[in-house]
Amino acid sequence: MVDAATVSSDELEATFRPDRGMLGTSLRHRGEELLGPEGLPFLAPWANRLGDRRYAVDGVVVDLERLDLPTDPNGLPIHGTLMHRPEWEVVRHEPARLTATFDFAAHDDLLASFPFPHRLTIDVTVDGATLGLATTLEATGDRRVPVSFGYHPYLRLHRTARLRLPARRHLRLDARYLPTGDVDDEPAEDEPLGDSTFDDHYEVGDHGAALGFTGEGRSVTLTLDEGYPYAQVFAPEGSDFVCLEPMTAPVNALVDGTCFLVPPGDALTARFSLHVGRLPGL
Repeated sequence: MVDAATVSSDELEATFRPDRGMLGTSLRHRGEELLGPEGLPFLAPWANRLGDRRYAVDGVVVDLERLDLPTDPNGLPIHGTLMHRPEWEVVRHEPARLTATFDFAAHDDLLASFPFPHRLTIDVTVDGATLGLATTLEATGDRRVPVSFGYHPYLRLHRTARLRLPARRHLRLDARYLPTGDVDDEPAEDEPLGDSTFDDHYEVGDHGAALGFTGEGRSVTLTLDEGYPYAQVFAPEGSDFVCLEPMTAPVNALVDGTCFLVPPGDALTARFSLHVGRLPGL
């Protein structure tokens, strides 16, 4: 088992932990750490929260009531079941590339909450000042597999930073942070974060939408290259971080039935990238 694996370029160095759910524990630009203590976790088989402990997908009914799952303060299942799982297998590790796989179907405890056999592959690359993450879900059983995974990068920033968001559809959330069905169209913005807070859910389209921030002489841009039509932005009051979260499906998609389904034998790949740059003149 590989505990920690690092990939790097002259500009960027990233460390992931296959023994802890392929958690990204460090991202350093010219030696300076960009991630908060929570790092860059992979959230699967669902990202964010479910609004119920029962869901049905493609005729398969799943009861989570008696299962011990991570929950939010409202008792809702949150962030799936793979955080900190140690069974990832590193199949490729080069100076600028890391590939690891996880056979979800090999674990009966995981199938109890998500009975859809599949294999996951995470491919990490570093090219100059850009970190790329490609995640592939391959349906390995005789059922279609709903896709609802995502990532939750905690990116350090100072409150003087400017937050950049693309034109988007704001999916309103209720008191439990579940979509209400109400949607507002919002234009692109580039505004100081200041005292603003975010725990907001957006539909951004599957066309390379970019979110990011600038501050203290640096720009950080997260680009949803493929397969991530949704994003969550999380910046609680007084925080020294912002989470720009790629999501393959909206919040509560397993319960609402809004997931894309991968047919048996097929696969889906979702990609995002993080680019770090110095502002001109600095």
